[in-house]
Amino acid sequence: MIPRRIWLKSALLAPFATRLSVQQSSLVPVSKPPRLKPGDTIGLFCPAAPAYSRETVQITIESLRALGFKTKLSAHFYDRYGYLAGSDADRAADLNAFFADPSVHAVMAMHGGWGCARILPLINYDQIRRTPKIILGYSDITALLLAITAKTGLVTMHGPVGAVTWNRFTSDWLKRVLVDGEAVQFRNPADESATLAPTRDRITTIRPGIARGRLIGGNLTVLSHLIGTPYVPDWKGAILFLEDVQEAPYRIDRMMAQLKLAGILDQVAGVVFGKCTKCDSENSYGSLTLEDILTTYLEPLNVPAFTGSMIGHITDKFTLPVGLNAEIDATNGTIQLLEPAVR
Repeated sequence: MIPRRIWLKSALLAPFATRLSVQQSSLVPVSKPPRLKPGDTIGLFCPAAPAYSRETVQITIESLRALGFKTKLSAHFYDRYGYLAGSDADRAADLNAFFADPSVHAVMAMHGGWGCARILPLINYDQIRRTPKIILGYSDITALLLAITAKTGLVTMHGPVGAVTWNRFTSDWLKRVLVDGEAVQFRNPADESATLAPTRDRITTIRPGIARGRLIGGNLTVLSHLIGTPYVPDWKGAILFLEDVQEAPYRIDRMMAQLKLAGILDQVAGVVFGKCTKCDSENSYGSLTLEDILTTYLEPLNVPAFTGSMIGHITDKFTLPVGLNAEIDATNGTIQLLEPAVR
């Protein structure tokens, strides 16, 4: 039987011990992947949706070749299991194999879709710690990026998948961040149309100001479904960035409410909401607008917040490092990296 004095002391210290252990577990040391060099090999794999079109795959290979890189397809690249690119075990095995393969220097998802969350328990995080590499994607790939950053501390890259439109804007930002290793300032392109005031890719400031913190975020739908799992990084003091596609306003409202109720919005130092593509209501009568919803949740936080950054399901996109320190200027709509994302 435990003496009352010892039991009481243990009971009083237990909350502090629990709090300390939680804080310690969240302090995963940050590591950066090696930068890409001309001639390096990028491993292409399908962690979610299948590779439906061999022509699209060939265009990706030729585009990456034009950027100076070789490519390697994963062992199960063309597998298909319904709306998934093969079994969970095989998709995870492809990712694990690429991190273990010394001939592969970066890993890029071919498509998003759905399925990345299913393989999170099957990822070899110890291997990733031993052989850190660039891993790149967006949309459903958010699950992989957040999980790997949370579990290993590796800076991951929210940027193009293989099947994107490889135009100058997207490829230039990728090269500046991953090849040149610049501590870039992300700024939307100037609208050079004939209108008197800019109408495209506008920045909307919800709360002005400047904030610093680690960039953490991605697709809102995917991120919201990871809440409560061990596959999300520490939100405290983070710069939260979000994007989505084809979600009605009430769904965006529901997911933002979830972030609020989970205490995430109250922990962050700033918020950037990129693009919400095709997120208009099918029935506008009585619907809140996206602007209404974001203002409702972000304005009361009293932290810098803005919308419209080139992040999301769009043709021109930034390559944004997840887990890296950055500074946002919500008045001017910029994101300044405070250090290179690669070494």
